[in-house]
Amino acid sequence: MLFADTFNRYFEPENLRAALRVIAAAGWRPLLPRHDGRPLCCGRTYLAAGLIEKARAEARRTLVALAGDALVVGLEPSCLMTLRDEFVSLLPGSEAKALASRAVTFGEWMAREKIALNLRPTPTKAHVHGHCHQKSFGAFDATLAALRQTPDLTVAPITSSCCGMAGAFGYQSETQDVSRAMAEADLMPAVRKAKAEEPIVADGFSCRHQIADLSGRTAVHSVHVLAEALVG
Repeated sequence: MLFADTFNRYFEPENLRAALRVIAAAGWRPLLPRHDGRPLCCGRTYLAAGLIEKARAEARRTLVALAGDALVVGLEPSCLMTLRDEFVSLLPGSEAKALASRAVTFGEWMAREKIALNLRPTPTKAHVHGHCHQKSFGAFDATLAALRQTPDLTVAPITSSCCGMAGAFGYQSETQDVSRAMAEADLMPAVRKAKAEEPIVADGFSCRHQIADLSGRTAVHSVHVLAEALVG
């Protein structure tokens, strides 16, 4: 089951379309959760603003919509890890724990199910920035492994800490300087050093926007790289 988070649903739906293509190419049947009313939301943005009860309400309806035993695959690390971490605190109980055990990033799904894609050679170097949630939950290696399935693609993880955006942190006037300083510590120099023809890969929505705003480079989700390399 593909979890269409708010960011990819409304701002970068091409990533969801790429994910559907890759899932189908792997021989799986992609499903989208059924729900009534508004599209599902993990409540992450409410949590970031301290609106706990609003976040709990979003978590409750999302938990109902994702009931069952299907794997739940997410593209946005912060949203997927909300299902795996914060839901258990917001809605203690067996249902939240069961969902947490079924919620995986796209790279984790590929590693868990030993997905082997038929990909054409891509002779270039991909510079990959890990989202903080990917790294803190041990999911970054799975993303790198998925990308390394692409023949002739050199996968180069960028040695950096947080991109500095952290949701809305980088857009707030009182924290913008700190956000920029965090990005300039390691990430931005590495991005600027990369050749123009070498892709910058970042699975985090806010990471991609920080990179674009501060460097002018367009970063792409790892699933986009895989979808572009599909044979057929």
